[in-house]
Amino acid sequence: MYTKFIQQRFLILGAGVTGSAVARSLESRGGLVTIADDSAQGAIKPEEIDLSNFDAVVISPGWRLDHPLIIKVLASNLQILNEIDLAWQIRSEVSPGQKWLAVTGTNGKTTTVEMAAKMLQIAGLRAVACGNLGDTVIEAVDRTDAYDYLVLELSSFQLYWTKQAHFVAAAILNIADDHLDWHGTFDAYADVKFSILDRAEIAVLNTDDGQVLQRADRFTGRKVFFSLATPAPGEIGVVEELLVDRAFVADPLEAAVICELKDIVPTVPHNVSNALAAAAIARSVDVSHENIQKALQLFKPGRHRIETVFESNAVTWVDDSKATNPHAAAASLMSHLSVVWIAGGLAKGADMNSLVQRCKGRIKAVILIGTDRQLIENAMLKFAPDITRILVDAPDDYVRGGNSNSLMEAVVNHARAIAAPGDTVLMAPACASMDQFISYADRGDRFAAAVREVVAHE
Repeated sequence: MYTKFIQQRFLILGAGVTGSAVARSLESRGGLVTIADDSAQGAIKPEEIDLSNFDAVVISPGWRLDHPLIIKVLASNLQILNEIDLAWQIRSEVSPGQKWLAVTGTNGKTTTVEMAAKMLQIAGLRAVACGNLGDTVIEAVDRTDAYDYLVLELSSFQLYWTKQAHFVAAAILNIADDHLDWHGTFDAYADVKFSILDRAEIAVLNTDDGQVLQRADRFTGRKVFFSLATPAPGEIGVVEELLVDRAFVADPLEAAVICELKDIVPTVPHNVSNALAAAAIARSVDVSHENIQKALQLFKPGRHRIETVFESNAVTWVDDSKATNPHAAAASLMSHLSVVWIAGGLAKGADMNSLVQRCKGRIKAVILIGTDRQLIENAMLKFAPDITRILVDAPDDYVRGGNSNSLMEAVVNHARAIAAPGDTVLMAPACASMDQFISYADRGDRFAAAVREVVAHE
């Protein structure tokens, strides 16, 4: 029996998915658990908490640093943990040989983690994608039939508090403006992203991303660079129609073929980049090139990621609702030639100017919704004033999470009136969804439903 947590008094901040999973695990090991949450039913209000009653605090992702209770915790002598480090401690009990691989970045994390997990699974390894998708890390660890490998998707919120977990390899895909309303500055956000390498044996780094390359010297261990260019010795990259490995080969002056470009669907630049990163992670634990290729051929990206929902009259309707920041939206826009762009929502402090400057040549018209749509319109007025802009308000009968889909149906009606053969109607909002939708998935589902209702039935 693991005795470390018996009678230990834990205060868990957050009653959501992470906090609930942590509570179950600690209680099963004899820990005494109290959950604080501003709004969850059954949880204690933060202002009612007396910190002298606890031995440790477990902070769930997203709790703001200026929250009054966080300020009190940071000023106390209590041990501060998060779910990732607790899971790492429990790993030593249930599966001390288990190896962890990790991915962070502003965009592409989920796809890369799922690709890498698939590669390990095809190789016959017991592996799972977890963290900021699927099971929480503590759920993936805390099981009798232990996995050999965890492939973790880690957000900046998770990394901020992570101090103990160790990774065989950790990838940083890209760093662009996101969550600046939480971190305060871009440098603070980037520093948190790079902290994933503090306990990593191998750093997998994207040299196509200027911010990653600029900060690469901060890591003094083994670095494996990947890019869409021809790889130098020790790197992974692209040569004509092939993905090529010059990092995990016996002789770095030689090259091994990983797969063909056509094996990656959709074959757009940022998805190829994701595949390169995933391949590097898989090679770090000796998965063969053949198994990597097989996994990529079988891999299908999750929903709401450059997902074609309908094609008619040479117009393609694409749901990229997961493009919740300008960097992701730019990658999506640059994958198409003529776009009727649906955008807007909660900007999270991000700047829209560089997005519009970079992508204006691909935008035929923009349809704007949501709380921070004015930020995008202002950028359009500044850098692309001649491009048609349509602002759509939520109809009176539309309620967030309600049965009516009148908001998205109005958006789709406007898009249908503008789109011509050869155009792509692309929902890549560059913003979070929670002002008008339950989640990015809800936003994507409502878009697809509106396309079926308005376009497919015409």
